[in-house]
Amino acid sequence: MRRVVLFAVLAISAAAILGAVVMNLWNWLVPELLGGRIVTFWQAMGALVLSRILFGRFLGWHGHGRPGRLRIIDRWERMTPEEREKFRVGLRRGCGAGRRERGEAQP
Repeated sequence: MRRVVLFAVLAISAAAILGAVVMNLWNWLVPELLGGRIVTFWQAMGALVLSRILFGRFLGWHGHGRPGRLRIIDRWERMTPEEREKFRVGLRRGCGAGRRERGEAQP
């Protein structure tokens, strides 16, 4: 029970600190750079919740499974040298490289 209370206190404290940081950064940058309005603490907390809903992550919390970067590295390491070169050529050509090679029309 003691751990649960300690965790709750730490979680609430972390959320409050993060909300204050967002509020202060917003109020320091946005009105000056973009002509936006000053936000309150609760508006900053709402923005944090909204960003969590839209983007799905806070700080280093990656949810289940491995982060995407590790999957890409694993895939790269499994490629043959020929596949790696073909991938590099495709990146240099741009997004439509695969369609051009197959003779498909560009959108």
